[in-house]
Amino acid sequence: MTAAKKKTATANGPKGSAPEAGSPVNRHNFEESMAELERLVTHMEQGELSLEEMLENFERGMALSKACRQAIDEAEQRVRILMEKEGDQAVEPFREHLSNTARPDEELP
Repeated sequence: MTAAKKKTATANGPKGSAPEAGSPVNRHNFEESMAELERLVTHMEQGELSLEEMLENFERGMALSKACRQAIDEAEQRVRILMEKEGDQAVEPFREHLSNTARPDEELP
């Protein structure tokens, strides 16, 4: 693929101010990263991308997903620490609670 075409492919794909692959998502841009991830998925689902554009969007989406998951894990840890400081040792994992209450045909958040 030529450099000119690659620039066009990148320019056509949703890009935002979210961090590059490998950098952590902080709480100030977590929502922006999630919004970009949603735009990437929507753009890919439209089926109008070349294979190269699809791969670039997929790679970007995977990096955003990983960084957002890390931010969520860090937030959960902070909540756990705060709860323990207050003496509430019975912290139940949120995902496990949801999986026990969701119907089989429902998606978990």
